[in-house]
Amino acid sequence: MIDETVAEIRAMQTHSSSVAAVKATEALADLIDREYSSLEEFERDLEHNAGVLRRSDTSHAALHNAVRDVERAVVGEADSIPEAKHRLEAAIDDAVEAVRTGKRRAAEHAAATIADGETLLTHDYSSTVLEAIENATAEGAHLSAYVTEARPRYLGRKSARELSANPRVDTTMVVDSAMGHALRQCDRVLLGMTCITDGTYYNRIGTFPLVTTAAELGVPVTVVGSSAKLIESFHFENDFRDSVEVSREPMADVTIENPAYDATPVEAVDRVITDEGDVPVDSLTTS
Repeated sequence: MIDETVAEIRAMQTHSSSVAAVKATEALADLIDREYSSLEEFERDLEHNAGVLRRSDTSHAALHNAVRDVERAVVGEADSIPEAKHRLEAAIDDAVEAVRTGKRRAAEHAAATIADGETLLTHDYSSTVLEAIENATAEGAHLSAYVTEARPRYLGRKSARELSANPRVDTTMVVDSAMGHALRQCDRVLLGMTCITDGTYYNRIGTFPLVTTAAELGVPVTVVGSSAKLIESFHFENDFRDSVEVSREPMADVTIENPAYDATPVEAVDRVITDEGDVPVDSLTTS
């Protein structure tokens, strides 16, 4: 299960960073059924596999935090293999519940800020954003939503399909380059987050031009996500994906770059909402 989970995360088959964190953490349960000759061997195996899972995507702060918390709850804390396995099982449950609770509460807080009749724009695919919109409409709001299709992987199409299934959301999808056109129709932008660290807001590629265009047009930007994604001194590494996602035809003498994430100065956004409520943007800057 661990190898399969690593492969899935590296291939970005899991589109939500919260879901990736849960899957990575739950994969460590594989170790409970393995046989070990000593407690030291068990702890070494846990440390090794925790490291492999963290390295499967060095952009996901929630994954990094969840797996690290499990490792810290077990290594050096038990006197026997059965006790260590019991601690591992409990730590996995605690970490998964923390991720899910953080995501749910962040969505609830964000939903409370969405007014009936608002027109929103969102980018790519954020399960927390979608849950916030679902919560708002469940309370009676009728909304309009623009979704950028998020090339080259078109994850915005997945968001658009999910939003369009909600009878209280009028959904429009636009190509990424039409963001300026769409923003003129919008009250605000609602985005998820991969993480915020060292004064930088990391999210899927296309976020930076969207945020800067919104600022130019006076459209406020709200970012929503679990507080586990706010992390100090996290070494974020971008993922440069296969060029075939951009062009299936070879192009002579052309280098194709396909970064997965954008880096946006956090002070460029207007509001950050987590499971703990509003977080002052000034508190997230490095200055």
